[in-house]
Amino acid sequence: MITGIRSATVPVRDQQQALDFYTSILGFEKRADAPMDGARWIEVAPPGAASVLILFTPPDWESRIGTGTGIVLTADDIDATYEELQSKGVTFTQPPEEQPWGGKLAQFEDMDGNGFVLVQNR
Repeated sequence: MITGIRSATVPVRDQQQALDFYTSILGFEKRADAPMDGARWIEVAPPGAASVLILFTPPDWESRIGTGTGIVLTADDIDATYEELQSKGVTFTQPPEEQPWGGKLAQFEDMDGNGFVLVQNR
């Protein structure tokens, strides 16, 4: 039986720049940063989260970077999170809006144009 999601990979152009963005701007923790067969293995996660994001530069990065990731993040107060991240320069493609399912949803991009969804359940 499947019991959880361990990780999801986010393709990035520059791993150090991505690490700085996810930790300094989004407030994620660095969980791993190690050499890996001539590359670098980086894991980041929101504080206390069980799942991690892997920041990886794939060999065919031009075709994979700058698209929707399908990753949905959560916030306790989406409006405050939106204001904080926007003040740090994060690009939002959709501000927080009430949704038919009763919560709020916003969308933003990382420094490579990878899209994320941010939700707050009610």
